[in-house]
Amino acid sequence: MSQKTVYIVGLGLIGSSLALGIRRDHPDYRILGYNRSRKSRDIALEKGFVDEATDRFALFASQADVIILAVPIEQTIDFIKELAQIPLKSTVLVTDAGSTKLAICQAADAYLKPAGINFIGGHPMAGSHKSGAIAADVNLFENAYYIFTKTAATKMDALPRLTDLLSGLHARFIEIDPQEHDRVTSQVSHFPHVLASSLMNQAGDYAFEHPFTNNFAAGGFRDMTRIAESEPGMWTSILMTNPDAVLERISEFQSRLNEIADAIRLRNSEHIWNFFDKGRQTRKEMEIHKRAGVDSFYDIYINVPDQEDVILEILELLRGISVVNIRINEENREDIAGILQITFKTREDLDRAFQVIRDHTPYQVTIT
Repeated sequence: MSQKTVYIVGLGLIGSSLALGIRRDHPDYRILGYNRSRKSRDIALEKGFVDEATDRFALFASQADVIILAVPIEQTIDFIKELAQIPLKSTVLVTDAGSTKLAICQAADAYLKPAGINFIGGHPMAGSHKSGAIAADVNLFENAYYIFTKTAATKMDALPRLTDLLSGLHARFIEIDPQEHDRVTSQVSHFPHVLASSLMNQAGDYAFEHPFTNNFAAGGFRDMTRIAESEPGMWTSILMTNPDAVLERISEFQSRLNEIADAIRLRNSEHIWNFFDKGRQTRKEMEIHKRAGVDSFYDIYINVPDQEDVILEILELLRGISVVNIRINEENREDIAGILQITFKTREDLDRAFQVIRDHTPYQVTIT
């Protein structure tokens, strides 16, 4: 591919990380950026994610060979409508990074296809608890699924052009129907966020009468509700553009809760055992422990004593290994001072850390 101009619309975590991935394999490409807030524009320029940046969406559109819309879903649809009115290059390719696909693809068919503009939907299934250009990570999408959804506006060259452009992400590219995408993600992404926030809201209300709820919420509860910290605006947008699939998942889940409630009420131990065993076996068979989905991180837990410099000692051992997050869980065990939780992005980093800590410290180490 000769030198191209890529216009990344939205310089948050996803857009800025896409820019880094494109730079890795195509250092000669010209990358332009749009962002409404000045802070992310300044960071993207200072760190070299983009060559130029603007807060006027239409300014760079006509210069671009590829336009990537990495903004919230409703804004993506608004920009698709606007692009249909802008004199773009005849060979321009437009894509997006939205978490729901049907509404965006329908907008592309309604507005871009009549204008002869090439479009293919995109969804990089990776994320982080961090946000903004400051959190950009060239390895964010490594081994994660990057989903493409063709529409009536998609021309034959769209997929090979885009996979070449995004080769530096080191992602796993896959094509799927937009409606099927929304059905699948409603089960494994959208509904779990509803469930996590429901659990947190329930626990928060319960804690008013039972304050120790806040102290004892460890282990499984922590892992199940981590995603409840996600940005509310984004998830409101996702549910508003995928309502039918999410409502169907909620209804089906309610029937499962009713079923296990009946088994508990009837003291049907065999049914309860099968309920847990099926869940256990199903989880073992899924790709949950592979880097193939949103926030697919790996955690290590270290029982640490209450001694000076213990944490610094462990971090020094991990020098050269990429760490995503560090957390001290210290209010939920009576027999030890604390549990140090360290999160890694890849299984390789996790395994290296486990080996180093086990070989050079006397502390108990557990991995997930």
